[in-house]
Amino acid sequence: MISQFFVLSQRGDNIVFRDYRGEVPKGSAEIFFRKVKFWKEDGQEEAPPVFNVDGVNYFHVKVVGLLFVATTRANVSPSIVLELLQRIARVIKDYVGVLNEDSIRKNFVLVYELLDEVIDFGFVQTTSTELLKSYIFNEPIVIDAARLSSLGSTGLFMQGTKRMPGTAVTKSVVANEPGGRKREEIFVDIIEKISVTFSSSGYILTSEIDGTIQMKSYLTGNPEIRLALNEDLGIGRGGTSAYDYRSSFGSGAVILDDCNFHESVRLDNFDVDKTLTLVPPDGEFPVMNYRMTQEFKPPFRINALIEEAGSLKAEVILKLYAEFPSNITANTISVQMPLPKYTMRASFELEPGAVGQTTDFKEANKRLEWGLKKIVGGSEHTLRARLTFSQEFHGNITKEAGPVSMTFTIPMYNSSKLQVKYLQIAKKSGTYNPYRWVRYVTLANSYVARI
Repeated sequence: MISQFFVLSQRGDNIVFRDYRGEVPKGSAEIFFRKVKFWKEDGQEEAPPVFNVDGVNYFHVKVVGLLFVATTRANVSPSIVLELLQRIARVIKDYVGVLNEDSIRKNFVLVYELLDEVIDFGFVQTTSTELLKSYIFNEPIVIDAARLSSLGSTGLFMQGTKRMPGTAVTKSVVANEPGGRKREEIFVDIIEKISVTFSSSGYILTSEIDGTIQMKSYLTGNPEIRLALNEDLGIGRGGTSAYDYRSSFGSGAVILDDCNFHESVRLDNFDVDKTLTLVPPDGEFPVMNYRMTQEFKPPFRINALIEEAGSLKAEVILKLYAEFPSNITANTISVQMPLPKYTMRASFELEPGAVGQTTDFKEANKRLEWGLKKIVGGSEHTLRARLTFSQEFHGNITKEAGPVSMTFTIPMYNSSKLQVKYLQIAKKSGTYNPYRWVRYVTLANSYVARI
């Protein structure tokens, strides 16, 4: 049971606010944002997704820089409310096309109409994009794609050798093309979040991939689709070695630990030829979620060294090795390393000819930050940092620093080698040939190297 729902910008501006039951004070949005803001200023990382203030439970998720928040005084399941917030964000995105502050403000009538159908007097009715079409009558105001922030190469979909910008998928499920036509196309995303922990000597201690196959359909009439995956795909270990390194290079089988499928997916032929059959609902939805702990080749290797350089000085050397093909480029790379608490200042030295790199020392939480705009596969990058301390250190300095953590995005690359072999759409006529777009994206979930 939800009392209030609201959406806040990163600045704390109230974009959407709906009070369903009148049980929670009207100033709850301000109370929430002040609490979240001070959480960061108190030296902690991020506010937890669920917390209680004066008897009010606050639940929030962050989606593309916007805070989706629900409040209630009732004792409800946190996982259900957090899932609801994610689904509301997805429904709004399906209808307005692109999820950002500008699009929500321009489509506020449509957004409020959606919220009143999704939740009635605090009780959830439906979060299905397809079912909501019967009750939604407002047309979306389409945001000009040219005004959207550039997605870089992450936003590229592939169809053979063709490329289409990711902004092509930022369309409303109810909006038509100019002239009243509807462009027949379907988009498939294979998104993988990888978690790797390296030992101080560079060995892999733990490795895991959490993946999802996302689909967004703009096909009229909801035709049946057959989606084929790797023929050598296996579910469960089934006696295969967990350290069969051949699979990292495409010569061995792809072994998933477990997976689950959307309710619309039929698995009649999955065991035989690894094809999924489905009639896609409107909007964006996960066709399949999967997890893999079979050892894979990590896209980056991190070497970190910190050593004394006098009584009040030390030097940090960070090295990054991009271990993916040279035709692949990683974007928005960020490397962070906690430093000893008595670090007073840090000076940085980048490699000669370094372009698109930034360095910073966050004195408040004693952290080194290194940002790289992009990294080409097969390249190597080095950062040297000279630290000055406010007092003499005692004992082992490596115990006072680290571990090194890293975030990145690698478009058109996936570590598991799971692939969509073909996407077959049931033909309504001989001339029916909709566009099919496939995109692979790898993201860092928890990428850590110990010192």
